[in-house]
Amino acid sequence: MFSTGQLIFAGCFVVAFIVLMIISYRKDLQLHRKYYKGSIFILIGFIIFILLLFALKTYLRPE
Repeated sequence: MFSTGQLIFAGCFVVAFIVLMIISYRKDLQLHRKYYKGSIFILIGFIIFILLLFALKTYLRPE
């Protein structure tokens, strides 16, 4: 389906992208701590909401 060159390019691209994302995140870590303080609670609430919807869909399914 893909040629060898395309697979090599995709692999190099993925590795370079991940490395650049890690470098960028570490560079901005102080800003993240300052401006996004407490956002973990939003994430936890969102995950609980999704799990609640999934549970309701599973257990209240009409048979």
